[in-house]
Amino acid sequence: MTRKLICYLSLSAALAGCGSLPPSSPEKPGERGAVAAPLSAKAQDVVLYAFSLLDTGYRFGGKNPEAGLDCSGMVSYIYGQAAGLKVRGSAADIARGGRPVARQSLRPGDLVFFNTMNRPFSHVGIYIGDDRFVHAPSTNGRIRIDSLGARYYAERFEAARSYFD
Repeated sequence: MTRKLICYLSLSAALAGCGSLPPSSPEKPGERGAVAAPLSAKAQDVVLYAFSLLDTGYRFGGKNPEAGLDCSGMVSYIYGQAAGLKVRGSAADIARGGRPVARQSLRPGDLVFFNTMNRPFSHVGIYIGDDRFVHAPSTNGRIRIDSLGARYYAERFEAARSYFD
């Protein structure tokens, strides 16, 4: 089996339970012990599709996997293919849409934004859970997974947005 297929199957199994558990108590969201709302099918599809593009080459301005993808091209491509959502433009353009999400409330499929070029919202990735995100960095030239807690990204994290309910 290829690495991508193994990742895809592992993530499929992990996400299969995300939408199946009812809340354990009538507490309000955000209260201690409250259970998060189920993950939407579109958000699950976005995360699974992102996994399928791991190791795809980077290309500045790239809009498709065959030619290579940059960060905003990757997000636009995945959201369009996996969820049928039109999310276009630069990372800053994409950040203007969606619903603001607090970092502690991130859910798989949400978008995370960073200031990596001394300008706001210059980089974007897709949150996949467990404090990790998929993105297309120009460094090392491949779509990969990194941690929000890694010093470089923790220092540059700016905001998150959700395009899902």
